[in-house]
Amino acid sequence: MADTEEPQFNTLAERIAALNKQKNFSSVGTPEAARKKPKPPPPPGRPAVESRSQTAPVVTVNGSAHEAAPQQPPRPGRANADAPPPLPRRNTQNATSPDASAPPPLPSRTGSFQASPALPPRRTSTITVPKPSGRRNSASSEASMQSTMSSLSLTKTISSTTSNGSNGTVVHKLPPVCDMNSLPPLPPTKRELEAKAKEEAVTRQAAIRENSVRMAARQTVEQPASQPARPSLPPRLPSRPARPQPSTSTEILPKPTQKPTPKPTPVTVQIRGFGSMTEPPKMPARPKIDAAADDGPPPIPMASRPSVAQIQAISSRASPAPPVVANDCWVCRDWSGPDNVAAQYPREQLPQHDVVGYLARVLCDPFPSYNDKARAIFTWFHHNIMYDTKAFFSGNIRGMTPEETIRYGAAVCQGYAETYKAIANKAGLECVVVGGHGKGYGYTPLKQGQRPPPPDATGHAWNAVRVDGGVWRLLDACWGAGHICGANNLFKKEFSPVQFTNSGERFGRTHFPSDNRHQFREDGRTITWEEYIVGRSQGEPVEIFGNCGQEGIAEDTVEPASKQIPVNSGQVVRFQFAQLCEHWKAEKHGLGKPSLFLLQIHGLDGRKDDFIPIETDGYWHWADVHAKDLGAPGQSVMVLQLTSMDGQDARGVTAQQYLAKKGRVAMAWAYVAKWDLV
Repeated sequence: MADTEEPQFNTLAERIAALNKQKNFSSVGTPEAARKKPKPPPPPGRPAVESRSQTAPVVTVNGSAHEAAPQQPPRPGRANADAPPPLPRRNTQNATSPDASAPPPLPSRTGSFQASPALPPRRTSTITVPKPSGRRNSASSEASMQSTMSSLSLTKTISSTTSNGSNGTVVHKLPPVCDMNSLPPLPPTKRELEAKAKEEAVTRQAAIRENSVRMAARQTVEQPASQPARPSLPPRLPSRPARPQPSTSTEILPKPTQKPTPKPTPVTVQIRGFGSMTEPPKMPARPKIDAAADDGPPPIPMASRPSVAQIQAISSRASPAPPVVANDCWVCRDWSGPDNVAAQYPREQLPQHDVVGYLARVLCDPFPSYNDKARAIFTWFHHNIMYDTKAFFSGNIRGMTPEETIRYGAAVCQGYAETYKAIANKAGLECVVVGGHGKGYGYTPLKQGQRPPPPDATGHAWNAVRVDGGVWRLLDACWGAGHICGANNLFKKEFSPVQFTNSGERFGRTHFPSDNRHQFREDGRTITWEEYIVGRSQGEPVEIFGNCGQEGIAEDTVEPASKQIPVNSGQVVRFQFAQLCEHWKAEKHGLGKPSLFLLQIHGLDGRKDDFIPIETDGYWHWADVHAKDLGAPGQSVMVLQLTSMDGQDARGVTAQQYLAKKGRVAMAWAYVAKWDLV
């Protein structure tokens, strides 16, 4: 009998179902099932194998993963416990027996089988299997790791990166391509910034050096105008020698000789050889020989010959005078022009309409210099405006316009300053009113060791005007017009030009502005309130009288600066003062010939008064006296100006002439400075 073909199964479930239907695996109706099967012999010993946990993936075929798996059929019972039952044999008889049921027919395969759609291109897997470091991976561990990934999970697509098109095809959306050119530039690093700063500094220095060299080449060297030499200091004290100091020899280096600038060499044409010149040099023409012209030279034309009178007139002409260097010193400058113009326009003869504009025209138009314009206005106040002592002492001070001040003819310091500013601005001058504190009437100097009061820069007013060269100058028209006498509180009309010619440093000794920007010092310093109040004497200063300015004495040079002089100090006291400037001359800038100054002392214990002539070199004035010879405590030492001797003017009297007539003729003097003996 021919063998029948064994049925083919597509799945494991179909094979298991077919086996369940066979009779050999069923215990129902078999005689061997009633007998007890012997136990099987024990299996031979095997080495223990380490159990490894393996996770089998859940395979889902057209269904859910939670469906129950098919169970295995029950095994037939064993008849003999000693030997296992024999396995059933497969034969065609069992398969073809009429009692056995045939397996279910296989499903027919149709020819209309459609091929599955093509899979998308496989992508590079981004899943990395971590490997423990330090040991090699075994095959079992790698298999366990790989078993966790099924073929279905690898073929899944990410919903965020794929989409289905309208025709059912899969559309893959890739991220945009990274364009490195579209990225913003990175900020420069610290090293790049430092390198760039160094390059800019080097470039800047090179540009500055090049500009300085170019400017120095363009500028012409001008010799400074010769100024008169400043007089030397007075001789040292004879009885108080200075401490010996180690002599230091200073080597005077010779001045470098200035070589004249070499002149450019003339350009000569280089002759390279015969025939190299483009044109041959021309030969000078030979004079023609005239036989008739050998009698002598031609006659001199007498018509164009100058006469003796013309020659003498030309030779007698004076050579042009050298240019006069303008004197920039305000102290010794000639102010006679502005002062004379200011005296020609009294207040009573001014027009009633636009009086400020009229004064600006008549006082300032004659002078092109801003210095002279400012001086003319300053001097006009001395002749026409008086200090309003009645309103000042009664406390009934009211504000007035510049026109009212000019018509009334009286004002306080604020009225002076406002009126000066109005006239100066009308004349085209830049002028401001400066308010602050002034050491004028009512000021009490500090005592020795007394603390300065709190800052209070009020109570006075003056002006600052811009003159030639754009320089700001300080002036006080109120104090320049006169001063108040302390005895009767009346105004004394006395011109004080130092209130116009003082420098910023000297002006600042008696004026402190409320705004520090208005100090206008030549040295550029800004002094404090304490420095201004205390002054240079660190206490009560020496008492100076009003005729110092007329005699050209600088008040800030009077020594000793302190008013009190100790008698029992055992030292030699130096009394000295100097002129306002090196150029000041009594004959030119003062009231006439120079005056003789005397020092009044009282002798030992104040028992003998004496008048000592003060020595001078034309700029400095000094006298040295021992402290015990000045007098007794409580007395005063004074500097006097000899005004008359023997009934005549004492100007021009020398020290020898004074000593020759001392005690024989009548003499008069004026006070200059005063000290108290303690």
